[in-house]
Amino acid sequence: MTQNAAISEYWQAYVEEHPEAADQFDSAWAFGDSPRLADELLELVLRGIKTGTASNKTVYEQQGISLPFIGGHSILLDGQGAPRAIIETTHIETVPFNEVTAEFAYSEGEDDRSLESWRHEHEVYFTREFQRYGMSFDPLMPVVCENFRVVHVKQLP
Repeated sequence: MTQNAAISEYWQAYVEEHPEAADQFDSAWAFGDSPRLADELLELVLRGIKTGTASNKTVYEQQGISLPFIGGHSILLDGQGAPRAIIETTHIETVPFNEVTAEFAYSEGEDDRSLESWRHEHEVYFTREFQRYGMSFDPLMPVVCENFRVVHVKQLP
């Protein structure tokens, strides 16, 4: 079975149990930019620690991808691209990087959960992302701050 087929099958099974979600599909994606990071951050979600994620709004625009929306359901993929869970976006806000709050940084569940740690790690990450587009990091860059709740976890065989 291809990954796309596995994603479709997972979503269809979820919708059979939750028909009210049928028109709320947002996307399927993995955290970060490496299999290792995808698995680490997914594990934080599955443990209930990570309830927020930050994205580079400029990258959404560069790729022509729609922003997440409140009530949207996303399938989280592991580092190998297999579907592992479904989340529902509960809050979304776009703010400049240098205005991300300590409360939001804590919701990301990473490192020591401090704003200082969040800023350091995300500046490194966003710098890598921008380099792919020949752009530079800017502390005024727009960051999509998304909070979510887990609505389903796929049981592994």
